[in-house]
Amino acid sequence: MGGTRDVFREDAYLSTMEARLLRLEGERGLVFDASNFYPAGGGQPGDRGFVEWADGQETPVEDTVYGTERSEIVLMAREGEDLPPVGEMAVLHLDWARRYKLMRMHTALHLLTVVCPFPVTGAAVGEEESRLDFDTGEAEIDKAAVTAALMALVDANHPVFTQWITEDELDANPGLVKSANVKPPRGTGRIRLVAIGENAGIDSQPCGGTHVLETQEIGAVHVGKIEKKGKANRRIRLRFGAIPG
Repeated sequence: MGGTRDVFREDAYLSTMEARLLRLEGERGLVFDASNFYPAGGGQPGDRGFVEWADGQETPVEDTVYGTERSEIVLMAREGEDLPPVGEMAVLHLDWARRYKLMRMHTALHLLTVVCPFPVTGAAVGEEESRLDFDTGEAEIDKAAVTAALMALVDANHPVFTQWITEDELDANPGLVKSANVKPPRGTGRIRLVAIGENAGIDSQPCGGTHVLETQEIGAVHVGKIEKKGKANRRIRLRFGAIPG
């Protein structure tokens, strides 16, 4: 059988690609030998789009998830669709406009952890609004100041790239993990880092998600709301666009 090659980790900008159908999972799960579709995880939603088969038929994909075996990625077809036989070649078409928004937002959230250097207790990446929950202690957070600091990093157009380290290297540098309650997946012997800035001078943290290549691609973002979620917990909601004025 084999697993699914996660092509999105190699090239997050690959909006279409060919793949072979390895098997079906349940009534509407499609498992291919390779995938440019990102499966839900790490706060980032699964991709949507459609699969184009050799006969021209198109199957809408409503979500993407990990299979029972995490080495497999499952594209969830719309309910009631007729599915071709195993072994069929297909072209996988991402909903690129949606994916690109998620990439821009995900990178923006990494920058938010630089501007707000507190332990992260929750995260969710969205198309128009995203959020991070922080354990801020006694610190006060100002919306305008955070927005200004974020946009300075965006406008500086820092490079964004990935690096790999060993699990032992991560153990020797525990400060790379910003999440207070979610640890990077282990078992393969290596950890993927998303780095920002020359020589990772701005940020570096474990992440399996998809990101833009330069911070300027994020565009205008602002802190839309700061919510109190506990004595020391603050939820910062990040939105696209300039501060409404």
